[in-house]
Amino acid sequence: MKKLIFALILLTSGIQLCQAQANLPSVAKTPTKEEQELLDLSKTKWTLMADKKVDALKDLFTEKCVFVHMGGSWGKDQELNTIKGGFIWYKKAEVYGASVNIFGNTAILLNDIDLLAVVGGNEVVHAFMVTEVYLKEDGKWKMGSLTFSTLIRPVKMAGAPATPPQQH
Repeated sequence: MKKLIFALILLTSGIQLCQAQANLPSVAKTPTKEEQELLDLSKTKWTLMADKKVDALKDLFTEKCVFVHMGGSWGKDQELNTIKGGFIWYKKAEVYGASVNIFGNTAILLNDIDLLAVVGGNEVVHAFMVTEVYLKEDGKWKMGSLTFSTLIRPVKMAGAPATPPQQH
């Protein structure tokens, strides 16, 4: 009897946890108008980064924006200088899935991407889950954080240059 009660408690807890899951890039659902606005803004951001349009990016990033990369983390000015100086050229981001969760004036986007970049003169490609945090200020969404997390999956991008495997 105790085993049956314990099993029912576990089953109930499991069902509740499954229903509490966030929107993830692999979950297909029709976005709301505001979610689509953020997904479009994220897509535009990748284009602006690829085209090194630092003036437009400057307006998109909050003053306290934080960027977390494989090699370190820094603020808005250093990220803009990194892009402008070509130290990292976000040449192409191939997005395979994206999702957004809105909490009041804060939105969290997840992007499953392959990023083709030029770093230190070398063209490399990595699979990332990119977390973007947006804050709504004066009715306009602005980026507060951008974090790259390496995914342990093969790169999917067609024609991507060979990149040495990552040690995890």
